[in-house]
Amino acid sequence: MAENLFKWKHFESEIIILCVRWYLKYPLSYRMLVEMMAERGVNVTHTTIMRWVHQYSPIINERLRKRLKKTNDSWRMDETYLKIKGKNAYLYRAVDSDGNKVDFFVSEFRDKHAARKFFKKSVEAPHNQQPKVITTDKYGATEIAILEEIYYGSLSCKTQHRMTKYMNNIIEQDYRFIKKKINPMLGFYSYENTVKTICGIEIMHMIRKGQVEGIQCVHSEVGMINELLGVAA
Repeated sequence: MAENLFKWKHFESEIIILCVRWYLKYPLSYRMLVEMMAERGVNVTHTTIMRWVHQYSPIINERLRKRLKKTNDSWRMDETYLKIKGKNAYLYRAVDSDGNKVDFFVSEFRDKHAARKFFKKSVEAPHNQQPKVITTDKYGATEIAILEEIYYGSLSCKTQHRMTKYMNNIIEQDYRFIKKKINPMLGFYSYENTVKTICGIEIMHMIRKGQVEGIQCVHSEVGMINELLGVAA
């Protein structure tokens, strides 16, 4: 028997999915969504929508990952800042030379351990292959992380590491979507919920980039997400 992900919810599954999908896809705040739903005769609080996002984002991310198209073996990697409880945290990200998302990783620290976790996660993802080239800026901790991952076998010994900042323009531009989405949030309040929210935002960005098999337009996007969450079309 299929799992009912919406059992005991006080709202229809279609409303929940709509709120979650819109929040992850567009630069909207929770309170903006409350007003948009109110115009449609649906009274829901911003905290309820927030709980929906935290619950369903990881599920959408996990199930869509199985349908991601393959990336190539030339990576551009960098990190950007987030705010969690007013303190700096870091979002590690990489794209391939075609601009397709390789992977992402949220860390409370910017150091070699965080970079190593990012590379290990990226290499182990089924939609990625061993990188022949990794381009980064000249941050020393990232260089050490790559050398250690090569030593321990996660990265191939043939992997070339280029530290050339100007060649990372492609990922700097990719940050624009994420920043446009994150900036209205005014920061996050816990590491766990940051990870849950970011994974949903990033997977929706992958859809926008055309990285998910079977999604060609917004209608197929809606249909696939409904299907993955067990809601009939």
